[in-house]
Amino acid sequence: MTSTFKRVSVAHIFFTRQDQVLLLKRQNTGHNDNQYGLPAGKIDRGEIALQAAVREAFEECGAVVDPDDLCLIAVMQIGAPHPEADERIDFFFRTTRWNGEITNREPDKCQELSWFPLHSLPDTTIPFIKQAWKNAQQGRWYDTFNYEGE
Repeated sequence: MTSTFKRVSVAHIFFTRQDQVLLLKRQNTGHNDNQYGLPAGKIDRGEIALQAAVREAFEECGAVVDPDDLCLIAVMQIGAPHPEADERIDFFFRTTRWNGEITNREPDKCQELSWFPLHSLPDTTIPFIKQAWKNAQQGRWYDTFNYEGE
């Protein structure tokens, strides 16, 4: 019996200020734990990517973001790391504007929130996050990650 093909989508936000970007160090998720990622989450049924990004920004770090202040900077198709995993299409947004103080609202899933230089992301940043940021800086809005032959 074969399983049904499934593709999920995730919305990510690069919060930037001056020459820094906000990263979250993941823990207890079973997915890229002990690595730095972005405020992000799956797009729910009936939800558009912008709505998911706004929702996740508040849920994970308390930031209230106006959808008009989000700029889509990259889209990435991500292959499944193993046969039981889902393939993904991820949307990467950037914002320099938000309301509220950024705080760790999910300490069970996030060890820390930290600001890092935009042009020097930590070595322990999730690889596809680094690739999406590099692509955006080069004006390359679409890419793939973790597909055979790459």
